[in-house]
Amino acid sequence: MTPRLSKIIFRITAIAAVLSAMVVLFSCEPLATGFESTEEAIYLTAQHPVTPPDTFTVIKVMTWNIRFGAARIPWFGDACGDRVVLTTDEVYSSLQGIADKINELQPDILLLQEVDLNSKRSDYINQLSWLMDHTYFGYAVYGSQWKAQFIPSDGLGRMDEGNVILARWKISDASRIQLDLRGDQDKLTRFFYERCCMVRAKIGIPGTDHLYIVNIHASAFATDDTKHKHILAFKQELDRLNNTGNWFFAGGDLNTLPPGSDSTDYCEEDMCPGESFHHSYDDPLHKDGSNYTPEKDWLTSFYNDYKPAVTLERYHQDQERFFTHTTRPEHFWDRTLDHLFTNAEWVENSGNVRQEATKLSDHAPLIATFRLPQTRKK
Repeated sequence: MTPRLSKIIFRITAIAAVLSAMVVLFSCEPLATGFESTEEAIYLTAQHPVTPPDTFTVIKVMTWNIRFGAARIPWFGDACGDRVVLTTDEVYSSLQGIADKINELQPDILLLQEVDLNSKRSDYINQLSWLMDHTYFGYAVYGSQWKAQFIPSDGLGRMDEGNVILARWKISDASRIQLDLRGDQDKLTRFFYERCCMVRAKIGIPGTDHLYIVNIHASAFATDDTKHKHILAFKQELDRLNNTGNWFFAGGDLNTLPPGSDSTDYCEEDMCPGESFHHSYDDPLHKDGSNYTPEKDWLTSFYNDYKPAVTLERYHQDQERFFTHTTRPEHFWDRTLDHLFTNAEWVENSGNVRQEATKLSDHAPLIATFRLPQTRKK
C-alpha cells in the first residue's frame, strides 16, 4: 500500500453516486466487502499437485510482498508514479519473473502479500491461480484484505487483493483474522479502503501435525495507532499458538524496522516532486509511512521471545545486506520491513534476503531454512 492511497478522498460525484447505487441494486455482492473478526480462509488446490519429498528434517520458508504484479512500474499510489491500470503483458511479464524466482529458490512454504484476484488494476488476472499453475505448489489459502466491486476513485474500479500461504503439503484449519481498521480516515474513505488481516493455517507435514503458519501485512500509512495495534495483534496470536503447545513460523510485511536500525526516517528518500517535509512550516511534518522513529521498539518483544530468521547480531553487523524494500524504482533496497519468526529453530545463519530481485517488486524476498520439530511443544 502507498502514502497517496492513504490520503485518497473518494470523489463521488452525482454520476458516481448513481452508478454506485446501481451496483448495489443489481448485484448480490456488496459494494465493498466487510469481514468477520475471524472467518475461514479460501482454499485452493492445484490441478496436478507435485508430490513432496517423503523424508526431510528441514524446509525452506520464504516471505515476499509481490506488489500485485506491478514489478517496478511507477504506479499512481507509490514511487511518485501516475499509472493506475496495468496492461495484460505487463502483469504476465511480472508474474513470470516472480514464478521464475520462486522456482529457482524452491521454498517449501511461501508467504505472499499483495496478491490480486480479478482486480481492474492488474487486468482482472487471478494471480494466485496463475502462480500455482506456473510453480510446484499444490496447496494454498487466501485471505482478502481489500475487496470491493467498485472503488470510485482514480479509476481503481474492482479490487480484490490479499495475503496467501502456499505449501507443498495439504493445508487445514485456515483462518482469515481481521485486524483493526484505520481510525484516521473519514467514514467514506474507510468504507472503500483496505482491511488488513492475518492468515493463519496448519500445515500437514508428516510428523508435524502441530505446525502453524501466520502471514501478516500490517498497515503501512496509518497516522494513528493502527499499525501498532496490528503488530500487537500479531504478537498476541503468536503467543497464543506458543502457549497452547503449537510450533509456528510467522511473518510477512510488518512495515516497520528491526530494533537498532541506523536510519529510521525516510521522508526525504520517499519524497515526490513538489512535496516538502521536515521544515517548521510543513504540515504534515513527516510523510505518511516514511518515519519509523516512533516505532523503534515495536518489534523488540518478537526478538526477545522468539527466534528471528535474521538475528539482530547479523543485522547490526551489516544492515544493508538485509534491506528488503525501497519506494524508488531506480534505487537499491534501503530499509528492512519484512520479517520471519519462529518458536522452534532456524538453521543457523540461513536467513537471507535475495536482493538480486530488484526488478520484480518493491520488496525483496526473505528466505530461511526451518528445522522441523518432531515432538509437540511442551
